[in-house]
Amino acid sequence: MTIETIREEINRVDAHIIRLIAQRQALAGKIAQVKIHNGMPIHDNQRTTEVLDDVFDRAVESKIDPVAVQKIFEILIAMSEDRQRECSGEGNLP
Repeated sequence: MTIETIREEINRVDAHIIRLIAQRQALAGKIAQVKIHNGMPIHDNQRTTEVLDDVFDRAVESKIDPVAVQKIFEILIAMSEDRQRECSGEGNLP
């Protein structure tokens, strides 16, 4: 296997990751509608903790750096909350 072949495979994986992030963002928009309808806040400390604990455990099981994975998911959660704010009319307020 050549380096070019491996890089092409990495590029396919990267494209798939982007599609999954876009799907996650679309779901965040749906979550926003439920939260708006039910008068729920955008940020949910309990849910954030659950997600970060879960991805930490999954990363350990997959033998990849769990701290780095948590950092990635902190960014994804922040993106989701920004999307929810946009949907609720709050804009990008913290």
